[in-house]
Amino acid sequence: MNNLRKKFYKKLFLIAAFYDFILGFIFLFFYKPLFRALKIPIPLDSSYLSLSAAFVFTLGIAYYLIYKNIEGNRDLVKVGIFYKFTYVLISLYYFLFGTVPHMIFVVFAIFDTIFLVLFLEFLVYILRNQEQENK
Repeated sequence: MNNLRKKFYKKLFLIAAFYDFILGFIFLFFYKPLFRALKIPIPLDSSYLSLSAAFVFTLGIAYYLIYKNIEGNRDLVKVGIFYKFTYVLISLYYFLFGTVPHMIFVVFAIFDTIFLVLFLEFLVYILRNQEQENK
């Protein structure tokens, strides 16, 4: 992998890590003021929110691990791709059927779509490089 691309991908995964760290942290500890500001009803049982937020934060750790070892953590990239794909798909479903709780979740889906495309491009690039090296 050439140095320019490596730097780009490292920055991509570092940005993804901080994005998910921040979202996970905010939704885990500060969802009430956030929901009030967005005029989203605060759920009576917040356990699903806590679980989701912790999962998002954990994915941030995975992206950070990819950043630290960009060439050695391809399987974590695959997990990240599935995660982003799943979030985008579920968000699209709720958006199309009019039950998305707030448009901010659609904005997150747009960001995750961008990450998804770039993660896929990285994986294709790294696999092609590997094939060329094996020839």
